[in-house]
Amino acid sequence: MAREADNRVLWELKLKVRQLSVAMEKMRLAEYVALLDRPYRLLYINFLTGIARGLGIAVGFTILGAVVVLVLQRLVTLNLPLIGGFIADIVRAVEINLAR
Repeated sequence: MAREADNRVLWELKLKVRQLSVAMEKMRLAEYVALLDRPYRLLYINFLTGIARGLGIAVGFTILGAVVVLVLQRLVTLNLPLIGGFIADIVRAVEINLAR
């Protein structure tokens, strides 16, 4: 009876070790540890990632800004009283700041 319990515990332990091994393979833990062993490569990869992220933010903000300007231009052409006056105030403020 004790032998069966020992076998059951051993079998469950083997199963857990297998599950842990599969989880570590999925996490690609070995590649991560290898990357940590090469700090200059890690810095290089992070540098390139930062450049790509900054470029993406700049392009995205430019596109978003262009869309906002287009929408505001369409609103001005509709000549809505409240919105048109607000946009005219913004345009005047920008022109004053540009004249300085």
